[in-house]
Order: sequence, then C-alpha cells, then structure tokens
Amino acid sequence: MQAFLNGDETCIETLINRHRTKVYTYILLTIKNQSLAEDLFQETFIKVIQSLRNGRYRDNGRFLSWVIRIAHNLIIDHFRKEKQMNSVSNDDTEMDLFNSKKLAEDNIEQLLVSSQIRKDLRKLINELPDDQREVVLLRHFGGLSFKEIADHTGVSINTALGRMRYALINMRKMINERNLILTTS
Repeated sequence: MQAFLNGDETCIETLINRHRTKVYTYILLTIKNQSLAEDLFQETFIKVIQSLRNGRYRDNGRFLSWVIRIAHNLIIDHFRKEKQMNSVSNDDTEMDLFNSKKLAEDNIEQLLVSSQIRKDLRKLINELPDDQREVVLLRHFGGLSFKEIADHTGVSINTALGRMRYALINMRKMINERNLILTTS
C-alpha cells in the first residue's frame, strides 16, 4: 500500500490479487450475475486506484473493509440506475456458488440433491431481512471477520453478531416451516 502511495504503480496488482477473491465473491453473491459482477469488480478497483491517487484513503489497517464498502456503494448505484430505468433482468443463469468436493459427487442423484440444496439455501438467504442477509454474505461468502463486518456496515460488533444470530434463527425457522432437508445424507 505504502509503495503504491509513494509512486510504485506496479504494487496495485499485488493489492488487487491479495483481495480479489473476497471482493469478487461479495459482489457476485449480492448481484447474482457473473458478467455484471466482473464489471463491478473492475469498476471497484478503478475507484480504489483513483481514491488512492487522490489521497482519500487513510491507512488504518482496514483496507479490505474500505474496498468492500466501495464495491457495496457501486452495487447500490447499479440497482438505483436499474430501478430508474425500470429494467428487470430475466437472466436465470446460476453460478455454482457452493463448489465443493462434498457437493460434487459423480452420482446423478447426488448432483440433483446438491443442486436443490443450493437453490433452497439461496432462497432462504434472499428472504432474510437486508441487514441479516448482508452479515451472512459478508461472513460466510466474503470471509470477513465480525470486526470487519462491523466496520463495513457501521455498527458495533455486538450488533453484527446479533444480526448473524437472528439470521440463523430465521433460517432454521424457515427450514422447519418448509420441512426442508439441506443435507445429502
């Protein structure tokens, strides 16, 4: 970071590579469109570079939270523009967000069950209140600590923990009400 601020333009690549996965995953899980996520990811780091060059970042050890906040604001801007244009996306392509060996058995029955589990989880997460959904996405898919989540959302750590707790309670309640089974065994 300091090397870039001191004029070493090549150091930005190291910063981007260091935080690429967490930032991209956060964007993708929020907007659920791969090509748009790629565009917003690029736009995020363009804004990061511009902000760094203009001296609008104070190095306080929270670089990732700052970058995710920029991405979050760009996502909000995108949805505002989309809403103003009254456009509705009918892109139903879904990316495999839960890519793991456990969920990717060769057995066709296991593949079908795994696919249904992913769809059910996505629906449950999408039905959570916005503040709870944001904490779940940041924690489990963005890999942020509760301290980083608190900084990112502008709340205390206890509030972030409480939102996660209520999100889990709400998801368990929805699972029970719908008699969902979210395991492959």
